[in-house]
Amino acid sequence: MDYLAEIYLNYQTIHIDELIGPKGKSQKSMRELPPEDVYLYACEDADITLKLKNILEKKLKENDAEKLFYEIEMPLIPVLVEIESNGVRLDTNALKQSSLQFTEQLIAIEKEIYELAEGIEFNIASPKQVGEILFDKLKIIQKAKKTKTGQYVTSEDVLESLRHKHQIVEKILEYRGLKKLLNTYIDALPLLINPQTGKVHTSFNQTITATGRLSSSNPNLQNIPIRDENGKEIRKAFIPDDGCLFFSADYSQIELRIMAHLSEDKNMIDAFLSGHDIHAATAAKIYKVDINEVDSNMRRKAKTANFGIIYGISVFGLAERLSIDRKEAKELIDGYFETYPQVKIYMEKSIESAREKGYVETIFNRKRFLPDINSRNAVVRGYAERNAINAPIQGSAADIIKVAMARIYNRFEKEKISAKMILQVHDELNFSVPRKEKEIVQQIVIEEMENAYKMHVPLKADCGWGNNWLEAH
Repeated sequence: MDYLAEIYLNYQTIHIDELIGPKGKSQKSMRELPPEDVYLYACEDADITLKLKNILEKKLKENDAEKLFYEIEMPLIPVLVEIESNGVRLDTNALKQSSLQFTEQLIAIEKEIYELAEGIEFNIASPKQVGEILFDKLKIIQKAKKTKTGQYVTSEDVLESLRHKHQIVEKILEYRGLKKLLNTYIDALPLLINPQTGKVHTSFNQTITATGRLSSSNPNLQNIPIRDENGKEIRKAFIPDDGCLFFSADYSQIELRIMAHLSEDKNMIDAFLSGHDIHAATAAKIYKVDINEVDSNMRRKAKTANFGIIYGISVFGLAERLSIDRKEAKELIDGYFETYPQVKIYMEKSIESAREKGYVETIFNRKRFLPDINSRNAVVRGYAERNAINAPIQGSAADIIKVAMARIYNRFEKEKISAKMILQVHDELNFSVPRKEKEIVQQIVIEEMENAYKMHVPLKADCGWGNNWLEAH
């Protein structure tokens, strides 16, 4: 509010630390102050809030954002209050077991790393020492990147690009990943359990991300790796309430479906309407074979192209991700655009529109401003162009699941369902469901998710049940 008052009202408010002192042990609480010290601050709060409301209300109208604000974001507030207060239950014994297992694994990997470093023991957590071992001792490449202070760069992306140069790199990445999971989740989560509720309560933020996605903090439960075995160990520890089952429902290929809708590409729409697996259908078209002749390798390449291209992947990027040469990657991208010509046109139009307006929009008019779209720096401009293609897609997906969440919440209230929504992870919703409500909850959730928005292609939600998050999803 203080910040907005400066911007919109050109007014400097009384800051709270002027009254109670700066943060720290000596900071007072408001109740210690005499009323004559508080009334000006309190009245100003009310006055500034009203003045800002009168300005921001007009801004919503000017930006065509009223529907987004009143029909999507505001109805979501009670839903998030509910999810946050429901909290998530953890199996602390399972986490203890995982902690022991991961610590053993770390010790074993540490030994392997020292052997690969020709017997030298060093601090694997120190970027400086890792750099010296990789580039001075083992000389895995000739010209290694350095920081301004002359230290070698050993960040995640740099090590990823060197993974195939020496076995030690892979082991260091594995070590770092495991250590992060231990510190961030396995050892940290039990300490965050609220003693009164016995649950972990994350905070969901509506106004943090540029795309409109919800973010989660203290702890961030949206960042647990899904695919690797170690991430699965963490999901196994998320359990439903007593006498309940864990239910997980997620949108199937929602971003590709939105791309089909926005680009109005006939081939892509037909592929979804025919009920075929979209990646197999794409592969069949690119490789000009019957869908039944598509093998797993063709499908894998088509899948990477499908998702990569909506994020503006380059020939070089695709070649690297699929471990193929650039010629084949170029053929794959060319074949893709030949298959879905309207997708290419949509991408070009998105960039063009962003250049003219300085922003792109989701299907619910959420704006993503792209000030760098006309930058002279090709790298900076390229990043903004990729966002111009992807933000309307990712942002629309975020808006749709918010609509679904509010609709599910209202149905639960109306039909007196006692199942609880406990987590949202981007395209996925998780619930703790009493066994007797299993059928009705599945019906409500899938119905509301699939009917949240009408597009040229249907929205599809998949779901699963289990005794924990891993089993359910």
